[in-house]
Amino acid sequence: MNSKKWCLWISLFAVLISGCATKEEVNKPAPSRITMVTSGDLSFISSQAKSFAWHPTMFTVHSANKLDDAELVRHMRQSITKIMEQKGYHFAKDNENPNVLIGFGMALESEMSDAEIMKRAGLVAGLSTSGIDDDFEKGSVLVALFSPNRIQPIWKVLAQGFTETGKPIEDREIRFDKLTGMMLNSIPNHTM
Repeated sequence: MNSKKWCLWISLFAVLISGCATKEEVNKPAPSRITMVTSGDLSFISSQAKSFAWHPTMFTVHSANKLDDAELVRHMRQSITKIMEQKGYHFAKDNENPNVLIGFGMALESEMSDAEIMKRAGLVAGLSTSGIDDDFEKGSVLVALFSPNRIQPIWKVLAQGFTETGKPIEDREIRFDKLTGMMLNSIPNHTM
């Protein structure tokens, strides 16, 4: 066999082998690190405190897609209400003065840095983004409790974790509810 035929056979063999090779896709799991920091004193919530309402101005979202903001606010209110009801509280009726006011804020790292969060909220959880894939973005959630007669929050918690930016809001509801439950875990239970 001459060298030209030999090179042709080797080339053909190489093409066939490379055509049969497969690349196995590895689905990376979502990063699950969550950091939380709290500040304040929950002793202002007496054992008779049973009602809550939304803070009149503290509910803000800083996200990449402004169309999702209203949906995120709705879901955060729904999630907080669910946790508070499980703890024995109810949403204050129109004629009822609430015992606790609740405010919250949410931000993606691309929209608000840790330095800005520290400046506005006085807390920073400090979650590292080292080694995190670009499919995920650090998100921060702040929940603050107010006494109805005080301007400054009495207690607040800031949590940071990762979110998949391309997923619809509905797909994140379970993770969102779990995070809210963790954040509000130290609020006193008033269930019998």
